[in-house]
Amino acid sequence: MLWLRQGSCGGMIIDWQRAKYGLRKAWLCALVFAFVSVSAVVSAADDPSATSFIKTSGTNFTLDGRPFFVTGVNNHYLTYGSPDEVTRVLDDAVAMGANVVRTFLQPVIGSLDGSKPTIWDWRLEGEASNLAVKGTYLLYWDPSQNRMAVNDGPDGMQKVDFLIAEAGKRRLRLIIAVLDFWAFTGGAQQMRAWYGSRDAPGVQSQYNTDLSKEKSEFFFQDPRTKRDYRTWVSHVVQRVNPLTGLAYRDDPTIMAWELMNEGNAQPEALRLAWTSEMTAYVKSLDPNHLVTSGHANVESKLSDLTIPTLDFGTWHGYPLYYKLTVQQFDSLITEFCRLAVRAGKPVLLEEFGYARSNENFAQAYAMWLDTLTRERNCAGWMVWRLVSRQDSGRYPVDEYDKFDIHNDGGPLWNILKAATARATQTRETSPASEPSRQLP
Repeated sequence: MLWLRQGSCGGMIIDWQRAKYGLRKAWLCALVFAFVSVSAVVSAADDPSATSFIKTSGTNFTLDGRPFFVTGVNNHYLTYGSPDEVTRVLDDAVAMGANVVRTFLQPVIGSLDGSKPTIWDWRLEGEASNLAVKGTYLLYWDPSQNRMAVNDGPDGMQKVDFLIAEAGKRRLRLIIAVLDFWAFTGGAQQMRAWYGSRDAPGVQSQYNTDLSKEKSEFFFQDPRTKRDYRTWVSHVVQRVNPLTGLAYRDDPTIMAWELMNEGNAQPEALRLAWTSEMTAYVKSLDPNHLVTSGHANVESKLSDLTIPTLDFGTWHGYPLYYKLTVQQFDSLITEFCRLAVRAGKPVLLEEFGYARSNENFAQAYAMWLDTLTRERNCAGWMVWRLVSRQDSGRYPVDEYDKFDIHNDGGPLWNILKAATARATQTRETSPASEPSRQLP
């Protein structure tokens, strides 16, 4: 996510105006159809091929030689929430009919003794959804060794072990971003701060400038941060999960590795060079899994699709952020799926959201999901973001971006549930060898 959030997270407030776009009446009819068809279709989460890796064929993902159309969700706290908070999200994903869940490996801190400062509030009290990590950290600075270190304990990588094991039990696939670019739980910003870099903005200021002009070079070109990143990747993909007995690189529960959530390196040439180098490195360690960038890719129009070691493209769509109407965003979906044809690779809309304060939000989601399902060269979608009841018994308060999805039986929940059912019915019933529709 572009982290358009406020509250305990910091960040900016955007005064979105309510969109009043005239949606075609036909989309309401499509929505009604989706509602009545949901109970007649088997959930995508009931996929029996749990021991096979997801692959690609042209613009499709495949599973055992058949199309695998992604109907997924994002959640940001799965690597530091309590066991109950994690399993509630996974259970809600299954209830929605989702087949893939995406998350990030986090948090990253300074040193435990404070000699290397932590640049974000990792002692924050509150709920996991609002970035209260309750002592969890995966990466930290070890002053005794004067280098990065990995926390393999119960408040570290063992939480990732648990997530993967529980997702596997539910036959859910995971897309795992190895790192987050943003500083909300440390991410790449904390790692560059270990070395005193000040070239990238912190939590409080990162949205005070236009994202397209925001500059971050240090992390992507300094030999020390590049070394740390490779060390982290190597540790992750070769880690053996004691709960499953499998190394991560051998576990088909993981659908794909992402280099970084929204790795906003600029200039563009630097981002592409770093992406090329690191996708090749991940593949050298793990030939089983798909690898992608995790970049938002809207303004660059999926420029990283040309990298040979990148298996599929990702893009993140927030129409109001890009000043697009609902219909314009619908056209953008079609355009990006046609870029998949040019590259001969799948393209995944892996984040998108539209504030529920907009009067037409339900119709907008119904339109976009219908387009994504009908366009044969679209590889799937992942909504931002599914959150479940916290240990307090309450759903998180989301009064800023208003993107949160709950298993509450409301209009948006029903739209998403119907869309997963329709995708299973219409997109996973033909051989993967079916030719993709070609551009004129």
